[in-house]
Amino acid sequence: MFWKIVGALVVAWIAFMVLGSVIGFVFKAVLWIGIIGGVLFLGTAAYGAITGKKQSKRISR
Repeated sequence: MFWKIVGALVVAWIAFMVLGSVIGFVFKAVLWIGIIGGVLFLGTAAYGAITGKKQSKRISR
């Protein structure tokens, strides 16, 4: 009986370790994708702001 309880605790511990590592990997991947996306967005916005000033937006009549 004692070994069944110990075995169940070991199996539960291993399951939580695997689940935690998978969730941690997904969190890190989403974090890095968000950081890269934010940098690309800011770079594109800055490029658009810099190049947009050179073009005049006058309406010709």
